[in-house]
Amino acid sequence: MSLVRSAATVGGTTMMSRVLGFIRDMMVAAVLGTGPVADAFFVAFRFPNMFRSIFAEGAFNSAFVPLFSKHLEGDGKAAARRFAEDALALLLSALLLMTILALIFMPWIISGFAPGFSDEPGKQDMAVKFTRIAFPYLLFISLTALQAGILNSVGRFFPGAAAPVMLNVTLILAILFLVPVLDNPGLALSWGVMAAGIVQFLWLTVSCWRAGYVLRLRRPRLTPDMRKLVRLGVPGIISGGIMQINLTVGTIIASLQIGAVSWLYYADRIYQLPLAVIGIAIGVVLLPDLSRRLRDDDEAGAHWAQNRALEVSMLLTVPAAVALMVIPHAIIQVLFQRGAFEALDTQNTSLALLVYAAGLPAFVLNKVFSPGFFAREDTMTPLRYAAISVAVNIAASITLFQFYAFAGIAAGTTIAAWVNAGLLGATLAKRGGFVPDTQVLTRLPLIVVASAAMGAALWYGALYAAPWFEGTFLESVAALAVLIFGGLIAYAGLAQATGAVSVTTLRRSFSRK
Repeated sequence: MSLVRSAATVGGTTMMSRVLGFIRDMMVAAVLGTGPVADAFFVAFRFPNMFRSIFAEGAFNSAFVPLFSKHLEGDGKAAARRFAEDALALLLSALLLMTILALIFMPWIISGFAPGFSDEPGKQDMAVKFTRIAFPYLLFISLTALQAGILNSVGRFFPGAAAPVMLNVTLILAILFLVPVLDNPGLALSWGVMAAGIVQFLWLTVSCWRAGYVLRLRRPRLTPDMRKLVRLGVPGIISGGIMQINLTVGTIIASLQIGAVSWLYYADRIYQLPLAVIGIAIGVVLLPDLSRRLRDDDEAGAHWAQNRALEVSMLLTVPAAVALMVIPHAIIQVLFQRGAFEALDTQNTSLALLVYAAGLPAFVLNKVFSPGFFAREDTMTPLRYAAISVAVNIAASITLFQFYAFAGIAAGTTIAAWVNAGLLGATLAKRGGFVPDTQVLTRLPLIVVASAAMGAALWYGALYAAPWFEGTFLESVAALAVLIFGGLIAYAGLAQATGAVSVTTLRRSFSRK
């Protein structure tokens, strides 16, 4: 299968999920706003999400997929299934222990996670209650990540990419049916989060069954394969979830400013769209592809795949970053400014989005370069750079928060992302794992030129459309859609005119041949 076509499958499905996510967030913003209940729920929601990314997705994307692929190709389907069952038993045991301990010690965990909450009566208690309800989501979504790793290894990318759709649908249903009957809307959403984990797990279980991978529950054993999985996975737990670690540091500091947690959350939700559609999709597809090529000693093919992943990701990421930096206010105003979400919230969230967007290419580059290490069973190098990145983020966020409040936190996250991307890219190139070819060296500057020109067009278009953004909901959404679509058309024409992209090459990328 074509690398680009597979990434498009994941990205397109993720786009559908993110559209539903925006609908969900608009509904959440209307019922929660940016007050104490909103801050408490977002901490409760981010907490299991952080551990999911760090403990499950990061570890299994970096360690499980290459090892499972090796068993599948070298020893056959039965051996690969046995390896997956042993991994399931080990993961489930660790998750059950972590969940029990977290539920017991949650008051102390929240005190460290959001120290500023103790200054407002009842806010910390709400956060503890919400997080205890939502935390079991980690258990189910981590098992879902393992199942998605199996399906990705055999070329079935759709089920895993579609799982987040279940989360958004479940939370929308919670808003529609639970919020009206419970006194606290944050409580209703917390129950919705836990239910979503169960739904996603069942969806992937059925998908694995259809693919012929019904996993039986075994007694946990530290076999040589499991020891290797742990050895490779522990560094991946940190390096694979580096962005979540940095966002968590931001949450801790943001809890010291009223409303800051919510402003950063809504901004994060916006720039996560292109990151998920582009960066995560490329990373998900690139890792098994590189693993197969390197297992067959196809070093030239691995270099080709790395270059095309870089080229395609930047072709889509750079204009997205420019757009988010040029029209952040229009985006936030149209999507969120209604109900309890006021004009001041729009202004502050827009500023956070602008700063986050400056780091969007770096976040995507991390997803592009990391598989180059993971496919070679090297998880220690990304771990070292992750540690450096975290240190940079903490130092920058604390320092800049003194001068720029919540915007300094977003700046610290962005700076840390660029440091991590630079270290990963330079080291991979130095070791010969990434050799930029003529095509990527020629097209990257042209992508920047085309994106800058598109940004200028968006700026003037936003000035013209400003009165429409003040209209009814449908008028404002239509105006934003026209503006974004116009930017896409402008960028497509500019990219073709400058030579940043070739229509023939793109068409060939989506071919099955």
